[in-house]
Amino acid sequence: MSFYYMERFIHNSPEVKSTSIGSFKKLLEKEDVSLMTAENSGEDTLSFESQILKSIIHFYFCLDGKAVFEFSPHYSREIQKQRNYFFYNPEKNAPFHLHLATHSRIVLLTISLDSLHKLFLHDGLPFLSGENANRKFYDEREIPSSLHLVLNQLFNVHLSESAEKIYYQGKVLELLSLYFSDKKPDTESCPFLNDEETVRKIKFAKGHLLKNMETPPSLKELAKVSGLNEYQLKVGFKEIYGNTVFGFLLAHRLDHARVMLDAAKLKVNEVAYQIGYSNPSHFIAAFKKKFGVTPKKYLMNNSR
Repeated sequence: MSFYYMERFIHNSPEVKSTSIGSFKKLLEKEDVSLMTAENSGEDTLSFESQILKSIIHFYFCLDGKAVFEFSPHYSREIQKQRNYFFYNPEKNAPFHLHLATHSRIVLLTISLDSLHKLFLHDGLPFLSGENANRKFYDEREIPSSLHLVLNQLFNVHLSESAEKIYYQGKVLELLSLYFSDKKPDTESCPFLNDEETVRKIKFAKGHLLKNMETPPSLKELAKVSGLNEYQLKVGFKEIYGNTVFGFLLAHRLDHARVMLDAAKLKVNEVAYQIGYSNPSHFIAAFKKKFGVTPKKYLMNNSR
């Protein structure tokens, strides 16, 4: 799989940037709010460099396809079609690469916390008020049909330059009103867990899992060695790493397998055994599902 990288787009990027495989459009940019779209119409992954800006609320709406937020080589979150992410981090900027899969469309909306509170007048937003304004917050939900309709209009409207600004300002207000009227964020499901000890234990569980990748422990065993119950482990792991425990392990195994294949020192069967598969055919099927080609064809393509 090849990647096409666009330069950082949160600051100093043009209003429209297009390539043969996709486009990034800055629809509205003010001091306190911005509205952008990204579309990948090609056959390769389109990647953007960006960051979650400190004390700014970020909304990501995935209309089609999927995208991956890669915060580091070992931490990423995937957003699927018809899903929305809400990010807020008051502590520091969080750089990431956004990998937009083929035939995907995504809308990006940012707004300052103060500006958002002002929109709600005296009601405010309790989950981001008082002490909560100093805590990280994350929310994931399905995009309702009413919100999807407005998002889709951003890709299809054609306006005169003089009308664009007022149109997109109205769309920002429409998106926010529909978002917050649909469902109040559930602070209890926030993945940036307030209990630092629980976070530490979940991170320990991840490390223990990867150290024992060839013969992984059961969920019950992993919970016990980490000092958690199974529910805490399952829910907390999914919230922090964006995947189930064994979904995370499978993805790591296959990424590791691809690295070994790139080294061209082992045969496909040997790689399968190295990462813990007792049946190479199961490895081949999993590899093809994740990367779109069999390990053998992957080796052939890399040898050209």
